[in-house]
Amino acid sequence: MTQYLDFEKPLAEIEGKAEELRALARANEEMDVADEATALDQKAAKLLDDLYSDLTPWRRCQVARHPGRPHCKDYVKALFTEFTPLAGDRNFADDLAVMGGLARFHDRPVMVIGHEKGSDTKSRIEHNFGMARPEGYRKAVRLMQLADRFNLPVVTLVDTTGAYPGKGAEERGQSEAIARSTEACLQIGVPLVSVIIGEGGSGGAVAFATANRIAMLEYSVYSVISPEGCASILWKNSEKMREAAEALRLTAPDLKKLGVIDRIIPEPKGGAHRDKTAAIAAVEKNIAAMLGELGDKDRATLIADRRKKYLEMGARGLAA
Repeated sequence: MTQYLDFEKPLAEIEGKAEELRALARANEEMDVADEATALDQKAAKLLDDLYSDLTPWRRCQVARHPGRPHCKDYVKALFTEFTPLAGDRNFADDLAVMGGLARFHDRPVMVIGHEKGSDTKSRIEHNFGMARPEGYRKAVRLMQLADRFNLPVVTLVDTTGAYPGKGAEERGQSEAIARSTEACLQIGVPLVSVIIGEGGSGGAVAFATANRIAMLEYSVYSVISPEGCASILWKNSEKMREAAEALRLTAPDLKKLGVIDRIIPEPKGGAHRDKTAAIAAVEKNIAAMLGELGDKDRATLIADRRKKYLEMGARGLAA
C-alpha cells in the first residue's frame, strides 16, 4: 500500500478513486470501468510528473525520509552475494544501527557497511532508527581496517538522520568515535565509494562518506544538520524548516554543483519507494562505475586523491 506524503494528497485522491473503480469492477463483472480508470491513471501520472518536476528542498527532505524507500538491508540483499555479517566493536557491544560484512559485488570481494533504519515499528526500534552509537562507528572502523588489510574495496550506504545524541552515547565518546571513523575513511588504501540512499545527516553520515567517490540518489539529502535543527538554532522555531532547507543547500543538484558529491543517481518518478527494483538497479550501475574508476589506482594514489578531494571541498564557494 502506497504511503503518501503531505504534498501528494491530490495524487492520493486520484489514485484512490481509480482503485475504487477497479474494486467495484472486481466485485461486479458486468461493470465496465476500464475507460474511467485509465483516464484517472493518466491524470495521476501527469500530476505525479508535475509534483516531481521541481521539488523544493523541504519536499526532497520528505521524500528522502519516506518509510517505504529501500533501506540498507534491501540493497545488500539485492546487490551483494555471499554476504557474511560481522558484528561488534570488540570493545562494548554490537550496534544494530550499523550493519556490515564481507560480500561479493559482481563476483568481486568487497566490504559493505551501511546504516539500517528498519522497516516497521519493531525493527526501527531495534535498529535505533539508523542513529548509530559509538560502538557502531567503532565497528565500522574495525571493518574498514579489515578491508584495508586484505585489500578489499569498501562500499558504504548512508541513511541516517545523524549519530545518536543520547547520554550513554556521549559518555562512551560519540564525537571521538565519529572522528575515528572519518579518519579511517581517509587512511585506508583501498577504493572507498559511498552512496547516500536516503538521509545523510551530520557527522553521522560523514563518518561513512569520506570517500573517493560519493553518489546521491536524486531525492536524497546530505547536510550538516536537519532543517528542523537548523531552524531551531537560527530562528528559535522548528516550524521554519522550509526556509532552513532552502538555506542549507542539501539537495543532490546543489551538492553536485558545489563539488561535495560526484554523481547523482536518477530515481523513478515519485521516488525510490514507488519502484524499488529500478532504484536498486540504478544504484548497482553507479557503484560498479565508481569502483571501475578507481580500479587501476594504487594505494598511495587512492589516499592522496581522497585527501586532496576533501582539502579542496568548498573551494567553488556558495556562488557556484
